[in-house]
Amino acid sequence: MQFELVKKLETELFKLDHELKIDIPRELKTAADHGDLSENAEYDAAKERKRYLESRIAHIQKRIGEIKSVNLDAIPAGKVGLGSTVTLEDLDTGAEETYHFVFPEDVDPEVGKISLASPVGKSMVAREEGDEVTVVTPKGRRSLEIIKIVTIHDKKS
Repeated sequence: MQFELVKKLETELFKLDHELKIDIPRELKTAADHGDLSENAEYDAAKERKRYLESRIAHIQKRIGEIKSVNLDAIPAGKVGLGSTVTLEDLDTGAEETYHFVFPEDVDPEVGKISLASPVGKSMVAREEGDEVTVVTPKGRRSLEIIKIVTIHDKKS
């Protein structure tokens, strides 16, 4: 889980770094060759893109460091945490839902990948099978029971 996300971010970092070091200097030179830089929209756009790339690269480098520093072994076994897949039963409707708790960069609610910072995630952290929780969402309160947890530790085995 950690490894895949870091690899994805490193791939983006490589592409951005290439654009910053190869494409942007070429665009700046081409724009500068057109003459007066004070009224040169191409030059201004390239400079703005350069600032964006530098900022995004710094953010990704910081985020990679943060992700690599997460100690997955510190996540309690048998409790909901990062990497857990949780099956819930809606106590009002009886419907079952399954969520996989992922890093924010991997969130995809359409396929059940949500963050621990989401309303459902916040209510589930450190809970166990059989626990009943109330989740406050923009659509109202929901009463859910945790019927199954597969933690990151179960997935390693």
